[in-house]
Amino acid sequence: MVRSNFEKLINFEKGTYESKGVIESTFKRNFSSLLFYPPLIKIIFRCSKLAKEGKFDEKSFYNESFEVFKLLERVGVRFKIEGINYVERCDTPAVFVGNHMSTLETFILPLILIPFTSISFVVKKSLVEYPIFGHIMRAVEPITVSRTNPRDDLKTVIEEGCKKISQGRSIIVFPQTTRKVDFIEAEFNSIGIKLAKRANVPVILAKRANVPVIPFALKTDAWQNGKWIKDFGPIDITKKVYFSFGEPIFIESRGDREHKLVIDFISEKIKQFI
Repeated sequence: MVRSNFEKLINFEKGTYESKGVIESTFKRNFSSLLFYPPLIKIIFRCSKLAKEGKFDEKSFYNESFEVFKLLERVGVRFKIEGINYVERCDTPAVFVGNHMSTLETFILPLILIPFTSISFVVKKSLVEYPIFGHIMRAVEPITVSRTNPRDDLKTVIEEGCKKISQGRSIIVFPQTTRKVDFIEAEFNSIGIKLAKRANVPVILAKRANVPVIPFALKTDAWQNGKWIKDFGPIDITKKVYFSFGEPIFIESRGDREHKLVIDFISEKIKQFI
């Protein structure tokens, strides 16, 4: 699934990337948020301007995601990203299903995935209504849900998700209703499984018509939730960031077994993250 028109801005060795040469100092530990947010605000305003002008495309999304990634490493945040070999070997669009911990994954997942597949996020409708940031979100054409009416949200995700997948785009789903540091299995719904079960891709794209679920687990509490503005909390560089992707899972029957496989993958990976 590697896309030749996207230069890899980070290199994965055997499907893994790990930060090297990131300097953690007392100064950075004490002032990491102060070092991080002014440059981030500049990036957001730049992207918003491009979006309003109709110039914020997938390439921009990818490049600006890299800028945020470099900024995080520069202030002392360390990353470990693994399992990219599973993404690379997948020959169709996929439904990426993972836990949701902080704002960080929204900024960094484009950098990780766009070299392999076009993507679309499932997001809360309120995100596209934000001033400044909303312009960016609308430009990348997410699937928006209310988070208040599960039945309507499921219908929206299935209808719009199937359409985007048929066009060759992968869908990123966070089945939790809100961002949480703790992974609570009972709050992790099966909306991603239902989408993968229903979605098809043109036969020219792959040997089989249905698409897989690719589970991913993450630990991104280095970017903490804010007390006043949830999206912009303190940066804690003592906490390492982890992304781990698993083997593609094709839905063979009702999806109960596959949903359990996704939950088990995320649960076990989170236990391994140190």
